[in-house]
Amino acid sequence: MRQKLARAFGGVVIAALVFSGAACQAGEEDGGDSGNGDNAACGLKIGFFGALTGDSAGLGIHMRNGTKLAIDQFNKENADCTFELQEYDSQGDPAKAPALATQAVNDQKVIAVIGPAFSGESEVAVPTFQDAGLPIITPSATRPSLSTKGWSVFHRGVGNDTSQGPAAGRYIQNVLKAEKVYIVDDQSAYGAGLADEVKKVIGASVVGEDKVAVKDTNFSAVVTKIRSSGATALFFGGYYTEAGLLLKQLKGAGWQGTMIAGDGVNDANFISVAGQDVAEGTILTCPCAPATAAKGTFVTDYKAAFDNADPGTYADVSYDITKIVLEGLKDGKATRADMLAWIKGYNKAGTATGVTYKFDGTGELDPTQVIVWAFKVQAGKVVPDVEIPKA
Repeated sequence: MRQKLARAFGGVVIAALVFSGAACQAGEEDGGDSGNGDNAACGLKIGFFGALTGDSAGLGIHMRNGTKLAIDQFNKENADCTFELQEYDSQGDPAKAPALATQAVNDQKVIAVIGPAFSGESEVAVPTFQDAGLPIITPSATRPSLSTKGWSVFHRGVGNDTSQGPAAGRYIQNVLKAEKVYIVDDQSAYGAGLADEVKKVIGASVVGEDKVAVKDTNFSAVVTKIRSSGATALFFGGYYTEAGLLLKQLKGAGWQGTMIAGDGVNDANFISVAGQDVAEGTILTCPCAPATAAKGTFVTDYKAAFDNADPGTYADVSYDITKIVLEGLKDGKATRADMLAWIKGYNKAGTATGVTYKFDGTGELDPTQVIVWAFKVQAGKVVPDVEIPKA
């Protein structure tokens, strides 16, 4: 009897050892938890969706950097449970967005997406995110209609163009006191929408309108019309490359007026395209505060991480909204559905922007938290001018 018990006990021990070895091997083959603790969310990914190459990369790179900084800091402080940045370079091109959105939703480790960065790409990518229940927070896509589609996954970390456009209009009226204004847009979802909002405020002052196309380089016909109109101010709805080329050709033809443009032009690359002397005095609006005046250690940390570069437009917003997702992951929100519920219930101030991130039922930022600033090009830099008062 004792011999039989010994044999039985030995068999149990051997079986246990075999099972344990198999389990360890399986853990190694699957990647295990890589020392990531007991949190089921460990090892998941946060996507960034925006232009990292191409004509609009100047805007996208700063936003990506804000997201990367937040993730890198978190991983350094929580080495037992880290997360990965997954980049989706759209080049700001709506034609590329659907395929990239499909890539993101098919990667089951992607728990949320920061972006899309631009309105046009958002319009064609978000339906894919919606079908997959993949939550997104855009730091910069400002077209108002994006929140009217019934998309439960959509959230916007800044005010939309119904705040920025009228504010730009009020600046034109009350600060520039321009009596003759010409309006040009690039026919993009963002540019045309922003121009429409400006016109609602300054309609009586508009002496002419025209449209250009993204990637246009010759604006001679538009230049002639603007000069003939007698306009002393030009509002441009679009992005920095076309804005810079248009202004360069206008000034070259002798026009002495002031260009006003929105956040799609609010980037140092605008000055590079137009030239420092040409860009001087241009007014650029943004539903954001100056990133270089961000709270806490954000500016210092950003410069240390990215070769002493100043944080560009929306870098601080991207940082803060990425931290919303990171907080959810740390709390164990390991499914897209749980992360979506976390974002919808969020109500805290960002450490960089100071904005309290709280979203309404359509995904819009709480209107009490929306601000719009005017910036000015001075001596080769985009510098803060004034926060534009609400109507």
